[in-house]
Amino acid sequence: MIAGPALTDTELPLELFARGKVRDTYELDSDRLLMVATDRISAFDHVLPNGIPDRGKVLTQLSIFWFSQTDTFQPNHLVSGMVPDLPSSLKDQREQLHGRFMIVRKAKRIDFECVVRGYLAGSAWSEYEKSQTLAGEPMPAGLKQSQRLMSPIFSPATKAESGHDENITYAEMTKELGDELATKLKDASVALYKHASEFALRRGLILADTKFEFGLVGKDLILIDEALTPDSSRYWEAATYQVGTSPESYDKQFVRDWLTRSGWDKESEPPALPNDVVAQTRERYLTAYQRLVGKPLFPPKPRNE
Repeated sequence: MIAGPALTDTELPLELFARGKVRDTYELDSDRLLMVATDRISAFDHVLPNGIPDRGKVLTQLSIFWFSQTDTFQPNHLVSGMVPDLPSSLKDQREQLHGRFMIVRKAKRIDFECVVRGYLAGSAWSEYEKSQTLAGEPMPAGLKQSQRLMSPIFSPATKAESGHDENITYAEMTKELGDELATKLKDASVALYKHASEFALRRGLILADTKFEFGLVGKDLILIDEALTPDSSRYWEAATYQVGTSPESYDKQFVRDWLTRSGWDKESEPPALPNDVVAQTRERYLTAYQRLVGKPLFPPKPRNE
């Protein structure tokens, strides 16, 4: 499918609840929100001037897929992603919103990122190299980059509105939230990771690590935001995975690498991405969706006989 222009902003006749790096969230009523995933893309804490066409649709549809896969054991905030369920006030925006929105339950967000790591990669590898710890806990000597861990490790982080999230220990999170809620978050996160990593491996992908966000509806813990997308997760190709290397992943690392090579100082306004980088990044997102879901996001139209 030929890509159309990227959707980098939304203006809907609803009250804006929040605007993030990717999502614009609107008030629907006292109990529900409308989350719209744009095609904006950020790197190094900057939103880039041009987006990746259809990226928001991939993030939304993969989240809906995973919410549906896991709701039997972990409740989530999804109410609907169906166009007929949009309010009548949005009838003129239905085409724009198609595929990139979720109607969700309002929840009281718990301000921690719930990260689960099954492999020693990214910031976890950096921490291990420096101090032989992961999430502040001692680890065995002699581990290698991208090595599979004996069992998944829960490594929470503070939820930053801007700038980098900060890794903390489980003990620090427990001190903030109390033992009961911290235990629920850890158990729910690890259960979701185990389910998704086993599923992904059957599709030829390794889920190296992922992060979840949770909220409370009354006393009920529910999964919110997005789930197991290329933005919140590190997926590797199982067939070419090698311990001791940094495997190529299905995420925006391709964009980060280009920005690093471009000479940008990562502090001034970022440069626009070239067309070929946009196209290749879009293809990575669409490929991740197809590999996980088992069908393309945009099925080819049948030829007329």
